[in-house]
Amino acid sequence: MAASSGKSARVLCAGIGVQDIVLRVPSFPPPGQKIMADDFMIVTGGCALNAAIAVARLGGATQYAGPLGDPTDPVSNQLIAALDREGIGAAGVVRVSGAKAPVSGILIDASGERLIATYRDPRIEAARPADPDRLVSGVDVVLADNRLPEFVQPICEAARRRNLITILDADMPTVEDHPLFQIATHVVFSSECLRETTGQQDLVDGLQRIARRTKSFLAVSNGPDDVIFMRDGVLQRMRAFKVEVVDTLAAGDVFHAGMALGLAEGRDEVAAMRLGAAAAALKCTRFGGSQGAPQRAEVEQLLAGG
Repeated sequence: MAASSGKSARVLCAGIGVQDIVLRVPSFPPPGQKIMADDFMIVTGGCALNAAIAVARLGGATQYAGPLGDPTDPVSNQLIAALDREGIGAAGVVRVSGAKAPVSGILIDASGERLIATYRDPRIEAARPADPDRLVSGVDVVLADNRLPEFVQPICEAARRRNLITILDADMPTVEDHPLFQIATHVVFSSECLRETTGQQDLVDGLQRIARRTKSFLAVSNGPDDVIFMRDGVLQRMRAFKVEVVDTLAAGDVFHAGMALGLAEGRDEVAAMRLGAAAAALKCTRFGGSQGAPQRAEVEQLLAGG
């Protein structure tokens, strides 16, 4: 179901939200050593929360659904405030009594690669959405990550009951027959997740293994290399944009956001992924994780230039 003419496409982003403490360093320090950082930022993070910000900046109407900490938790309140600043609806946020929001400490080196340590309160993982059918009412596309699979599965099931496009950001390694792979209409893996889930180093082999278990549209992103995808049993490739990389943090989330918004606007999968790839490429040229997500005009300019 695409957005009707004259209305912003509506995307529900469901899954994990995190506060990222990001430091830019010349190189990763060896164990037991100290290093001076060149810069730092405290930004919103987590697959779904990053995607929601990217959708909003690309011109979509978006809501975020995910568990955060207790109403007294300052980090959770900061994340809610960030949603409000970006114009993102927070009706799907579940505040977990006594819990703290997830937090990540992240080092970004001179090549743009990242090293991440994350704290997550176990009570966050036990949270469930209050009313999945209400959450998916009135949206065009649901984008969910699998970092909190028990939280997002009821939302994805509610979306499928409404025949909505449902995209799974397969970011966390799991098992080949996980139910979310069958529920989602589109499953887009990170290369790390696909390799660890299937045990196949070759990404084509990995996609083919997953294709035996689901009829969903399948794709895998691989950083600066081609996006490999399978549609109607046929393997194809889409080239990534070449840019000077500063920071890859949140690039995958921005890619998923652009794809979700493109599908919500009525584009086919290739055109939607192209929108996502352009947005992700621009994000990689900027330090600061989700804060580097681009505006729509920038992305359209890059697409127009090839």
